[in-house]
Amino acid sequence: MRLNDPELVAREYASERGLEGRRAAYRYGVGPDPREMAFEAVAEAEPRRVLEVGPGPGELSERIQRDLRADVVALDISERMVELTQARGVEAVVGDVQQLPFPDGSFDCSVAAWMLYHVPDVVRGISELARVLRPGGRLVAVTNGADHWQGLSELVGFERHESCFSAENGEELLRRRFARVERRDATGWIDFPDRAAAQAFVDSTILLEGDLPVFEGPLRVRRSPYVFVADEPL
Repeated sequence: MRLNDPELVAREYASERGLEGRRAAYRYGVGPDPREMAFEAVAEAEPRRVLEVGPGPGELSERIQRDLRADVVALDISERMVELTQARGVEAVVGDVQQLPFPDGSFDCSVAAWMLYHVPDVVRGISELARVLRPGGRLVAVTNGADHWQGLSELVGFERHESCFSAENGEELLRRRFARVERRDATGWIDFPDRAAAQAFVDSTILLEGDLPVFEGPLRVRRSPYVFVADEPL
């Protein structure tokens, strides 16, 4: 199955369990923090009004609202993610990035962190994110590269499929709707301390599945997040 399979996405984000399991692996991370880099990219734009699509439990939306004193609206297809985001005091609605329920030029900045690869028609999704930005606005989009999870995926026999929005094709897709696009490297490693920690991560993922072979000691896994900063919607 592919990451933009609607049935897969609906099932995965019906609850926060899998997402929280994957996020827990960040405590073993080595290298730049892509979440911090995404926040900094938003802060650079000094936005007064921000849209985040696919907010998950809403931590980034809450931080933008609190630290940047911006008006934030979050949108997700998952009712559970909307509920969790609302619980943080952020305005959140159920909706689809492929058909945003906002007028043209409604926001100074839009954010799509680790979610565009879930969109069936990613070109349409990007076009909608550009449409709702004011002239000179900014989109901050986070995704992963082709070697993400390298060192772990091989152990479970994972067959990689091309992502509809990745570090490799993201710039080309964004340049169709934005005058300036920058790709910021946040790659690093996840150093799982033992097999149990690595297996817990595998069990929380959408596509990886199976039991890891028995091994002793730590396991170093490649992580390849990139932050795209796209300015001036066309």
